[in-house]
Amino acid sequence: MAYLIVTYDIGENRVNKVRKILKKYFMWVQNSVFEGDITIGKLEKCRNELHKVIKEDEDSIYFYSLENRLNYRKTVMGIERELTGNIL
Repeated sequence: MAYLIVTYDIGENRVNKVRKILKKYFMWVQNSVFEGDITIGKLEKCRNELHKVIKEDEDSIYFYSLENRLNYRKTVMGIERELTGNIL
């Protein structure tokens, strides 16, 4: 299990598809930022789904992996979105 922060810069006509995929695996915390715990298997599945949607010569998705969710510090200026779990 890993804790990831995912950010993206996606073409306007693909951004909703990418957001929909990421919402299945992570918590949406800001317009182009997701975070959460994920298994290696689910991460592989997520990356495969994203690969089918993005254009690698135009789009960017960054995956920041942390040891665990307790081993980092986050400071928020302004309103912090409430982190809700993924409900399936």
